[in-house]
Amino acid sequence: MQSASRSDRASLSAQLRAGISELKLTIGENQQGLMLDFLQQLEKWNQAYNLSGISEASSMVKLHLLDSLSILPFIQGQRILDVGTGAGLPGIPLAICCEDKNFTLLDSNGKKIRFLFQTCALLQIGNTEQIQERAENYQSKEPFDIVVSRAFSSLQQFIEKTRHLLAPGGRILAMKGQFPEAEMHELPEDFILHGSHALKIPGEPGERHLLEFTRK
Repeated sequence: MQSASRSDRASLSAQLRAGISELKLTIGENQQGLMLDFLQQLEKWNQAYNLSGISEASSMVKLHLLDSLSILPFIQGQRILDVGTGAGLPGIPLAICCEDKNFTLLDSNGKKIRFLFQTCALLQIGNTEQIQERAENYQSKEPFDIVVSRAFSSLQQFIEKTRHLLAPGGRILAMKGQFPEAEMHELPEDFILHGSHALKIPGEPGERHLLEFTRK
């Protein structure tokens, strides 16, 4: 497997910069560099802990960083919860770009939370908190303006397991591939689809959708 320390950083930087431009985002060079530093740590830890099924750095830029950044325009409010964050996706790239917001990274997998704790400390990503817990068991002192995930297999389960964490007027954001038509018929009765957005990930031909849900 290609090591991040031996990756052509200039090439990865160019790929990331081009993707950000295609997404029509404005992200500073320091933030872009920090995201590449994050990928370097992910590659390093991945060799021992299998945090991601993607091991090639260029694919990580596309399928981890740019995929996460595609929902940046929809991140509003002050408190954001990334449920089933895994290796910190989409939470870490979003936190790097939104220094004025607070991100809680939630996952039940201990090795993934240890990776996130160590990496956020090393890279001084100070607007994050890492919590090892299952979503349905997690209790927060303050509710969240945004609850986001790209890991839940079912919209119904995602909403049911996180509804207690959502602030009044808050939104649940579900990152999906194809539009989940069948799952839409299983939504809890007190939630509605607030918005559906087809996303184009630079360099990735597959379908992507972001679904926004709010309470009625």
